[in-house]
Formats: sequence, C-alpha cells, structure tokens
Amino acid sequence: MSADFAAAKWRKSSRSNSEQACVEVAQVPNAIGVRDSKNPNGGHITLDRAVFTNLLNLLKAGDLDL
Repeated sequence: MSADFAAAKWRKSSRSNSEQACVEVAQVPNAIGVRDSKNPNGGHITLDRAVFTNLLNLLKAGDLDL
C-alpha cells in the first residue's frame, strides 16, 4: 500500500500514559499510519482503514491483552 504521510497531522492516543507507552496515529485519504510517539522519525506502519478498524475492535474487546 502506498500512502504519503509527509503532510499528515499526527495525534497522540488518548490512552497514552505517564510511562511513555504512547502511539500516534495519522489519517490520509487511503490509509492510517501508526508510530511510536517517543521516536516520530523512526518510521510508522501503514494500515488499510478496514484493518485499522479491526485492530481497534480487537483492542477494545481485550482480545490482544497480554
């Protein structure tokens, strides 16, 4: 999947905590980007919107808890 995040507006997760376990997300027309807020220049993963929605649903349901 090709997506340009150069001008994307990144926002920190509302679930970020004081232990620096934070992620940021950005939307572009055809994808969602996810990156580590402590290392914004370290790259990001690009997800299709449907995949991102499925990931959020799994997280909210606790299906990915360790």
